[in-house]
Amino acid sequence: MIITQTPFRMSFFGGGTDMEDYFRKNGGAVLSTTIDKYCYVTARHLPRFFDYSTELVYSRMERVTDLGRIEHPLIRNAMRMLDMREIRLTYEADLPARSGLGTSSSFAVGMLSAFYAMKGKYVDKKRLADEAIYLERVLCGEAGGWQDQIAASYGGLNRIDFGPDGYEVHPVVMDPERKRKLNQNILMFFTGFTRFSAEVQKANHAVRDAERKARLEQMYVLVEKAQDILTDRHADLDEFGRMLDASWQLKRRTGGWVTTEVIDTLYQRGLEAGALGGKLLGAGGGGFLIFYVPQEAQEAVKDAMRDLLYIPFAFENGGTRILYYMEEEFRPDAQRKAHHGEGEAAGC
Repeated sequence: MIITQTPFRMSFFGGGTDMEDYFRKNGGAVLSTTIDKYCYVTARHLPRFFDYSTELVYSRMERVTDLGRIEHPLIRNAMRMLDMREIRLTYEADLPARSGLGTSSSFAVGMLSAFYAMKGKYVDKKRLADEAIYLERVLCGEAGGWQDQIAASYGGLNRIDFGPDGYEVHPVVMDPERKRKLNQNILMFFTGFTRFSAEVQKANHAVRDAERKARLEQMYVLVEKAQDILTDRHADLDEFGRMLDASWQLKRRTGGWVTTEVIDTLYQRGLEAGALGGKLLGAGGGGFLIFYVPQEAQEAVKDAMRDLLYIPFAFENGGTRILYYMEEEFRPDAQRKAHHGEGEAAGC
């Protein structure tokens, strides 16, 4: 039996420049951190007492006898990709899915880590990130960028650079007290709205390419400036909050589904209460709203957001990890193996 723990990510700057069709030509970068909110994947081989060979528990339960009948695309394609058989898998998480925290990618990373561990293999963070990207973007054909899988795998506060040859992860080294203050000055609230990131990404691509490219170029420049603020202990940390506002104003013009009238109203209410800036996490349309708020204005902002759920959090540095490992002896059943390969195609 294997239990993995994988963090969710909070993206500050550069979102959208991590899309492969963009960064291969133009380059890109994001500034993000992982937080102490996690998803957990428990996986083991299913005992042979049942009339099904795979049991999956997430927001629903699936019990099937061949892979082609698995409805969850990530699980179906991951099991095919790594030739997993006779599995019982359970997913649970600290925060809801489709909320802008990269939950799907965290699940993909944690699941792949669990599957490799079941095979007795250690896989490093880069390989987990690479294979999670391949799983989601290629095998499942889901629209989106690369930052979520990388952040979930590596963990920590990082600048991730993208280019023609792929990506590089650069930890952002901050004075510990300054980093603690940054954490304290960011408030997170749940809007109550959830959405599929891939659908938002597709809708936002309807914006004219030239206009979208111009916005993304401006957002890319902000990554460098934000990193400089974080690493220079003499810089005014509050400028980070003001830059969040500048980035949000750019992002909300990169696609029609990024924001809504309700979200705009909530955001303006936060600014009027004393927040210096903020943003909606993820592709847009709903999920979690964060604000950068100096200590003296935090109670006023919390009061202004009283209709929303406030979520305390802390930065984390570990990335995905195996919490529990108990080796199992598993010999594939020849009859089940023959039947297991039957079913429909692997498409999503």
